[in-house]
Amino acid sequence: MNAFLQLNTIFISMVMEAIPFVLVGVLVSGLIQMFLTEQWIARVMPKNRLLSTVLGCGVGVLFPACECGIVPITRRLLRKGVPLHAGIAFMLTGPIINPIVLFATYIAFGNDWRMVGIRSGLAIAVAFCVALILSFAFPKLPMREYEAPVAAALEPGLEMPSAAPARPLSAKLGEVVSHAIEEFFSVGKYLVIGAFLAASMQTFVPTATLLHLGSDPLRSSLVMIALAFVMSLCSEADAFIASSFRSSFTIGSLSAFLVFGPMIDIKNTLMLLATFRAKFVATLIGLVVVFTLLGSLLVGRLFG
Repeated sequence: MNAFLQLNTIFISMVMEAIPFVLVGVLVSGLIQMFLTEQWIARVMPKNRLLSTVLGCGVGVLFPACECGIVPITRRLLRKGVPLHAGIAFMLTGPIINPIVLFATYIAFGNDWRMVGIRSGLAIAVAFCVALILSFAFPKLPMREYEAPVAAALEPGLEMPSAAPARPLSAKLGEVVSHAIEEFFSVGKYLVIGAFLAASMQTFVPTATLLHLGSDPLRSSLVMIALAFVMSLCSEADAFIASSFRSSFTIGSLSAFLVFGPMIDIKNTLMLLATFRAKFVATLIGLVVVFTLLGSLLVGRLFG
C-alpha cells in the first residue's frame, strides 16, 4: 500500500508541475500558428547552406510548440521552398530552444541555468550536424507525394500568393483558442503516460538498479535515449521527468534524454513516416542517435 501511495504522490506532483507550462506553450503556439506565416520565413532564408542551417536552428525560438506539432509545420515550410537542411534543423531544435521549454527546464532543475545552456547548446549542435549531412545525402526532397515548392515556381522578384483572404481578428483568435485546446489534449495524454512511467520506475525499480545503469556513461546515455523515445513526453514537460532522475543518472545521460526525446519519439516517428520516405526517416533517426550519444558523452566529461 505504501508503494502505491508513493507512486500516486510522485505522479501527481510531476503532472501538476508540468501542466502550467503545457498550457502556456499551447496558447503561444496557437498565436504563432495563426499570425506568423511560412511565406515570411521562406523569404528571409539565406541561400548559403551553412547560414540557412544556422538560421533553421535558431528560428525555433519563434515557434513555441512541442514536437507533436513540429512535423506538419516543417512539411509546410519545405513545400513553401525552405531548403531541406534548414527545415530539418528547425524541426529538430524547435521543440527544445523555444523560451517556454527553456524556462520549464530552468524551473525543473532548481533554477539552474547551466542545464538550460547544456540542453540548448547540445540540441543546436546535434541539429546542425544532422541537417548538414542529410542535405548532402538527400539532394532531392525526400517527401512522400512530393509537390514542387511554391517558391521554386516563382520568378525572382515576385511575391508569394496569399494563402487565404484576410479574416477578422475575432475569427483568428477563435482559431488560436481552438488550436490550443486541440494541442493541449493531444499532448496532455503523453505527459500523463510519461509521468506515470517515470513515477512507476522510481517506486518499483530498486535504486541500486538505477544506480548500476547510471554508473557507466555510455550505457546510461543509451538507457536515457531509449526512455526518451518510449515515454514520448511533450518537450514542455519532459524536464520535470528528467530532473527526477538526477540522483541516479549522470548529467551527460540526462542531457541525452532532454535532447533526443523532443527530436525523436514514438509520436513524431509515426508523423515523420507519413511525411518522408522510410529511408530518410531511418537515416535521420540513426544520425540523431549517434550525435546525441557523442554529445552526451562530451557533456559528461565537461560537466560531470
